[in-house]
Amino acid sequence: MKKLILLTIILITTGCSTSYQADGWTGGYTEMQLSENVYKVGFSGNGYTSRTRVENYTLLRCAELTLEKGFQYFVIIDGNTSTSSSTVTTPTTTYGSATVTGNTISGSSTTYGGQTYNVVKASGTNTIAMFKTKSVDQFAYDANMIYKNLRRKYDLD
Repeated sequence: MKKLILLTIILITTGCSTSYQADGWTGGYTEMQLSENVYKVGFSGNGYTSRTRVENYTLLRCAELTLEKGFQYFVIIDGNTSTSSSTVTTPTTTYGSATVTGNTISGSSTTYGGQTYNVVKASGTNTIAMFKTKSVDQFAYDANMIYKNLRRKYDLD
């Protein structure tokens, strides 16, 4: 019975894609400062988070971090999105009942669980350099534009 309750809790808490949040039990974003204006930004999704959403949330965190640090533009120096695959098998539980009448026993049982699921999780990382002004000879993302558009797209406001 405890396993069934635990399984139900896990399914309820992971039944949706990873929300835009700092890294936690179901995924989220991380960042690490590499130099004054260079950061490595990552986002990990759960089994319900699409690769596209992971890429966009990684880009959103890059824009958000750029603005938080007082910059306006950023360039992706290195970017990567990957997926990992694993299998999860639910526990098997059997419930039964029996009736004894004289020397005769009759009963029934039902077995639940034992299904195996393939879980694919996406994660992305971008190493970015942030700038206060846009260089004429280099492409750079406008952090304000990315921030506004992606927050609107995913209804995060």
